Amino acid sequence: MTLSNNLIDRIKLPFRKDKELFSSLYAILGFYPRHIEYYKLALMHKSVSKRNAKGKPLNNERLEFLGDAILDAVVGDIVYRHFEGKREGFLTNTRSKLVQRETLNRLAQEMGIDQLILTSTRSCSHNSYMGGNAFEALVGAIYLDRGYNSCMRFMQRRILSQLINIDKVAYKEVNFKSKLIEWSQKNRVKLEFALASQGKEEKGSPVFVYKAVLEGLEAGTGKGYSKKESQQLASKEALQKLRREPQFIDAVFAAKGNRTKMEEEPVSNVPSTEVKDDFIIPRNTAPQPRRETRAKENWREDMKQPETKKQAEEKAGDDEFDLSDITATPKEMSKEDIIAMAEAAAFAGNES
Repeated sequence: MTLSNNLIDRIKLPFRKDKELFSSLYAILGFYPRHIEYYKLALMHKSVSKRNAKGKPLNNERLEFLGDAILDAVVGDIVYRHFEGKREGFLTNTRSKLVQRETLNRLAQEMGIDQLILTSTRSCSHNSYMGGNAFEALVGAIYLDRGYNSCMRFMQRRILSQLINIDKVAYKEVNFKSKLIEWSQKNRVKLEFALASQGKEEKGSPVFVYKAVLEGLEAGTGKGYSKKESQQLASKEALQKLRREPQFIDAVFAAKGNRTKMEEEPVSNVPSTEVKDDFIIPRNTAPQPRRETRAKENWREDMKQPETKKQAEEKAGDDEFDLSDITATPKEMSKEDIIAMAEAAAFAGNES
């Protein structure tokens, strides 16, 4: 590659001083930096504790903030043009996959950015997002050094053309929620997804925050543009916590033991079967005799007065004939004889 004389003049002195850094950045970016100080700052972790002439700390946090905003805009532009006709939810989900911390960390490792970060030895092993943060800071440095179009070309030519298949990223679905449910069922651990908050961002898109709760203990939190996405992210964080923190697993199974112990303990106090009748409201007045009782008393009074023969005859005349106790009838007797015999039997019973 042949460099112009003006470009050689601009990079001549810093190239001699930082020859190795220039070569490394060229291999990563595809071009030589114009202002090397931006890139040095982008690769400086806050643990170094350097300060400028005014006493202010020098690190990549401010460039990381700028790079994060530029990266969202650039990737959003690329995704919008690449997936023509796709809805906003699909585009947002794809962009979030491309710029998420795990993706940027992987890119930093593949490109060798993490090997250029200036940091203390102690902080390097404890900060899992250091590479991704430096990647964002480098995007911020490119923006300040060469402008927005250079950031776009860097992402298109160096990232999406060589390191990331945008179509595979867009349609790939990793079901972390299913993995967490499978683990909880296998270990008989109680799992719940609790809605922490729900609202809208500045552009009006809905935002959901869900928490994955294991045996009452918060295991992970996820924020997404749909309930499914936020629960997926919460499940992913919960799985990472279970893998990285053995003490959290111990706490989950201790809570499970307390719950199952309470469920298995016998209840000593057996409920009573006595039914209280306190729903009955007592009346102050004395109870009135029932109609049936008064009728029986009147009947007893009537029984004390003897019936006259005339009353008995009138009473007998009102009764219908009952032929049920007649068991046999001579064949020679006529119908009139049977009626006469029944009348005689009836009057004979009244006179006795």
